[in-house]
Amino acid sequence: MSGQDFSPRRCVLIGGGVIGAGWAARFVLNGLDAVLYDPSAQSRARAQAILDMARAAWMRLLPGALPAEGRLHLATTLEEALEGADFVQENLPEIETLKFDVLARIDALLPPSVPIASSTSGLLPTRLQAGLRHPERFVVGHPFNPVYLLPLVEICGGEQTSAETRDKVAAFYTAIGMQVLHVRKEVDGFIADRLLEALWREGLWLIEEGVATTAELDDAIRYGAGLRWAFMGTFLTYRLAGGDAGMKHFLAQFGPALKLPWTKLVAPELTDELIERVASQSDTQAAGVSVRDLESLRDEALVKIIRTLATVGPQGYAAGATLNAFAARHAGEGADGSVAADGTLTSWRGMVPLDWIDYNGHMTEHRYLQVFGEATDHLLAAIGAGPDYVATGHSFYTVETHLRHLGQAHEGTAIMVRTRVLDADGKRLHIFHTLTAVGDDTPLATAEHMLIHVDAAQGRSAPIPDTLASAIATLCAAKEALPPPEGAGRAIAMPRRS
Repeated sequence: MSGQDFSPRRCVLIGGGVIGAGWAARFVLNGLDAVLYDPSAQSRARAQAILDMARAAWMRLLPGALPAEGRLHLATTLEEALEGADFVQENLPEIETLKFDVLARIDALLPPSVPIASSTSGLLPTRLQAGLRHPERFVVGHPFNPVYLLPLVEICGGEQTSAETRDKVAAFYTAIGMQVLHVRKEVDGFIADRLLEALWREGLWLIEEGVATTAELDDAIRYGAGLRWAFMGTFLTYRLAGGDAGMKHFLAQFGPALKLPWTKLVAPELTDELIERVASQSDTQAAGVSVRDLESLRDEALVKIIRTLATVGPQGYAAGATLNAFAARHAGEGADGSVAADGTLTSWRGMVPLDWIDYNGHMTEHRYLQVFGEATDHLLAAIGAGPDYVATGHSFYTVETHLRHLGQAHEGTAIMVRTRVLDADGKRLHIFHTLTAVGDDTPLATAEHMLIHVDAAQGRSAPIPDTLASAIATLCAAKEALPPPEGAGRAIAMPRRS
């Protein structure tokens, strides 16, 4: 089985802390069933709370592009959890002996074909797989918190990990919206945490020496380098610092500074006094804001940063490019292709997020156009004119639009769009969207569009190919015996008094 053919449906999480519950949320929001096993009394409440936070974040991150959710189940025994498993993600505390024991039990209960990944942040896979009967199916898949939003996952195989396992797990992580970083060589802490550890050690030294507080150290990051790190990292940033001559010039100019004794990368002893100082400064920095409120603030900021990066350049940049690739894979999922009795198909589903609300307390005007535009894209994907078709140099351009605002959609309202194809000819496509609350047929808004099929390279209209025309004809046929939707053909006009 190739990596691209590996499509697990039942994913098992062993350990339900912040990381395990975060994995579960990402799986569920990708339409997969997640089974979580953790004997702690808090595991159920924690898993549900993190899923709720993740769902709220994803509704803002990918409005209208979410797959139908999978199910979350909390197992009471390891045996129950592993029954029918397609993929296992272990998230136990970083205690090597504990991992040895539980991984051996997992390995004995699973068929050899089921991959086992570990979320360990630093233990070497060669040691963790040493006692397994099927070590070739074990790999490290190290994520970052919050797992449901941060896309990075480090994959590191051990000496006995097969290339097939690495490929399968990497393809699976990519399919659920993650950015895979392959660790070329086993090393304690892998890559990202080693970088973070260096910063952490230096920060503790600066606190110990009284140079800065926790708040001041965080300000040094979030108002400076951290803003650049979000999209360009360290080395590309320094390349720019070298000007037109690039990295060689930068190293020649600033390289000698590396010999200066600026940093103290050996962490100070973690004495009771230092622990108290760091904890006290952290309490002051938090200013009474709860952990849950800080998590909500973190998620809101991450969503906005990633969505903004998705608009940079032609395909998005950094985490934004990863988001766009994920969204493109799910384009058209709202357009399920089934035609209802009224001749419509469902072309968009989502929920109104907070940042869609205007000063009047309901969904702002331009978001309706956004939703209808995405509904049009999903309809086009359903007839075969999705992103792959556009990449061939042809597309449909909207040339005329008429929107009607008939009701109000508020924050948290689950909404959907149903679309009818009213007419088509050799080059044109005439469609009508109706937006309603889910479970309510009362229109909140409608949109009527005329689209023209174009040859993008030539910049002019072009005949619709037969394959697309056939799919359009099927949708047109569904409406033949139906009256036109209310509002179709309307135009804006002021009543005239005689």
